[in-house]
Amino acid sequence: MKYKVKIEQTDKGYAVWCPVLPGCWSQGDTEQEALENIKDAIVTYLATIEKLTGE
Repeated sequence: MKYKVKIEQTDKGYAVWCPVLPGCWSQGDTEQEALENIKDAIVTYLATIEKLTGE
């Protein structure tokens, strides 16, 4: 499954988040690092939801 993310440059690197997954965000020193980090965050987010709901 694919999820759209938003990315924004900050004074400390890049912030990235997934609007359809509340609270799912990450960051990185570079845009590429931030995008890799949000992939991990999305996988962890979905695994946690699955564990909590049993779905």
